[in-house]
Amino acid sequence: MGERPYVLLSCAMSVDGHLDDASPERLLLSNAEDFDRVDAVRAGCDAILVGAGTVRRDDPRLVVRSAERRRERSARGLPPSPAKVTLSVSGNLDPSSRLFAADGTTKIVYVASPAADRLTARLGAACAVVDAGDPPDLGRVLSDLAARGVRRLMVEGGGSIHTQFLQRDLADELHLVVAPFFVGDPAAPRLVRGDGLPQGPRRPMRLVDVRRMGDLVLLRYLMSPSPAGEPSAGEAR
Repeated sequence: MGERPYVLLSCAMSVDGHLDDASPERLLLSNAEDFDRVDAVRAGCDAILVGAGTVRRDDPRLVVRSAERRRERSARGLPPSPAKVTLSVSGNLDPSSRLFAADGTTKIVYVASPAADRLTARLGAACAVVDAGDPPDLGRVLSDLAARGVRRLMVEGGGSIHTQFLQRDLADELHLVVAPFFVGDPAAPRLVRGDGLPQGPRRPMRLVDVRRMGDLVLLRYLMSPSPAGEPSAGEAR
């Protein structure tokens, strides 16, 4: 793989490593201060990526919420919010999802080859649909994003997407928020699924910042080794 964006993984979990519980209701793992922090990080990125499962479950907008931050981006000649990127195997995405709303934001779906034509017909002009291989190849996705001018990519999940980036060693930074409770349900989704993670005891991540937000804590890690010359989150833009 050639040039790729700087990749920042962002997630919140319980003390025992769960991203949600197994109930139909979405488990709240963040607070107002953390939501504002995430908004600031989004404003400093060129694109935000989520998996299709997150789109179907949470129906996110993936926009910069702060009017001031949107104005600051516009003043720099950027769109008010970063590009919205989705990764899908099945192509099972609803064109009425808030992600595809007509808001002037670039939207890209990377999809497995067998579903590419069908998804293009379903979404129409709502976004660009890109064949990412079968199965979708993250290296191919990142190379295409770099060619589109994406230098800094924020990955907001879900767990299977985070796991793929970690397993492929394609992440440069991790923002991990820990909520002050246990889920205690083996059926609940976890931050990572499977093995083969290179960030193990022989190559640990480097903790560069700790921040308390009420009873939450943010841990900011840099992967080792990190790409030469890439800025940390505090230095970026």
